[in-house]
Amino acid sequence: MFSKKLKWWQSGAVYQVYPKSFLDTDGSGTGDIKGITSKLDYLHGLGVNAVWITPVYPSPMVDNGYDISDYTAIGENFGTMNDFDELMREAGRRGIKIVMDLVFNHCSDKHKWFRESKSSRNNPKSDWFIWRDPKPNGEPPTNWRSIFGGSAWEFSHERQQYYLHTFAKEQPDLNWANPEVRYALYDAAKFWLDKGVGGFRVDAITYIKKPEVFADGKPDAEDGTVNVHTMTANQPGILDYLHEFKREVEGDNDIFTVGEANGVKADELALWVGEEGVFDMLFEFSHVTLPLGKAEIWCHPVDWKLTDLKRAISDSQKATETNGWYPVFFENHDQPRSVNHFFTEGADPVKAAKVLGAVLLTMRGTPFIYQGEELGMTNYDWRTIDEVDDIQTKGQYELALKEGFTPEEAMKFVRYFTRDNARTPMQWTAGKNAGFTAGESWLPVNKNHITVNAETEMRDSKSVLSWYKRLLELRRTNHVLTMGSYREILTDSEEVFAFVREYEGHEVVTAANFSMNAVKLPESLTGRKVILSNEKEIDMEELKPLEARIYQ
Repeated sequence: MFSKKLKWWQSGAVYQVYPKSFLDTDGSGTGDIKGITSKLDYLHGLGVNAVWITPVYPSPMVDNGYDISDYTAIGENFGTMNDFDELMREAGRRGIKIVMDLVFNHCSDKHKWFRESKSSRNNPKSDWFIWRDPKPNGEPPTNWRSIFGGSAWEFSHERQQYYLHTFAKEQPDLNWANPEVRYALYDAAKFWLDKGVGGFRVDAITYIKKPEVFADGKPDAEDGTVNVHTMTANQPGILDYLHEFKREVEGDNDIFTVGEANGVKADELALWVGEEGVFDMLFEFSHVTLPLGKAEIWCHPVDWKLTDLKRAISDSQKATETNGWYPVFFENHDQPRSVNHFFTEGADPVKAAKVLGAVLLTMRGTPFIYQGEELGMTNYDWRTIDEVDDIQTKGQYELALKEGFTPEEAMKFVRYFTRDNARTPMQWTAGKNAGFTAGESWLPVNKNHITVNAETEMRDSKSVLSWYKRLLELRRTNHVLTMGSYREILTDSEEVFAFVREYEGHEVVTAANFSMNAVKLPESLTGRKVILSNEKEIDMEELKPLEARIYQ
């Protein structure tokens, strides 16, 4: 069993802010750092002790800040370094740590490093990126397709070579095989540590190690290309780089690191997390990419079974039970809203949000709450591709058209899968633009902000927000929920997700009905004391449809 003395980030909860959509204080239509500072009391009242903010560095914003042109500055669209320093001070006064996003697989093509690298083949930074000659016929070096669509290679006329980009062509991959590159990145991380940040979320880290030989892969699309993820993710030797990162950056600092590790399986987690691993926690996505364990473009949102979800979570729990720690999440800036993802269209969105909240906030590990999740925010009803901003969605929409889907069919995919579902403005009030901006919002505001908003929900004891506050308070005051082990029960049920948390002879049990049916409960639960339910009237013999119940 893990140590009984938990670190600050193991006993708390993290709130993720997508700054561009959180709160705009200057009427520009996009959020800013001052907006985060102005809502620290709200976050403190919710009950979190860390705030992870997605990139606020200078960026051309091709990929909304994940194309960084300077790792040690603040983008003027977000504010100034003074604004950031004020955020740090005010968060510290409230006992909240600020966690930064490190994007170290790639940078912007406008970064000074890349501008120098592409200028010639013999400059000091000529090998800071992944350069290859064309094939004899002039085609790209391999048939790899970028994650955002199109070739993963872009031709540079200055060098007469191609450079690799796992994502957009404006995001060239850095060459981690060059130690100068690695230590320049470590220095950037230390810059923010010197400012007192509480840790780092590390983006797309599974792609930093490239294969020894660059070769064509077996095509998985009609155009003869193969997804770059298949060819480069989690290459042998990647952990050597990351152990170096851990030594150089984390050291003895009282911080946490959480890596985004798409493709890492549950049985591999022991190599990645814990004292012998490279991160404190690891985001792996088996439970949010159901049913096939990977993000298939055309999979239907309800083609998964509850046992699949439970198995994915339980496998990750078991893998980190004796070594490491689990980051619990259902949403982030790259995922659709969880109410839409895990429930059919006819489900009551308030009850559905409470079901997910009960699982999220009583599970073993550190809960990560994405902005608006605590309100029960839902997907936006996208009408045309022109409403969408996300570069990945646009690329996949074009791919769908090339593969013979009609625009109407392709928009069905967009409505469900676009990352912009998570990026519509935070819903603060029932007023204009949901209180997000006095200007013209960069993305449309969801029409349900009239009822789904922080101001309204703060006054409603039955709201999703009030439910989250009660659960977080329960988590803070009940050691079983922070210290306890995890054991799934009712494993074969396709309707109820139930598990036991146990610590020093005390138990807390969560039973969450994901179905639209009443479910009869086993005798092992009917005699327990109910300490929290999203239903006013409780039937000890059964769970009502979409009822979440916590037992002492």
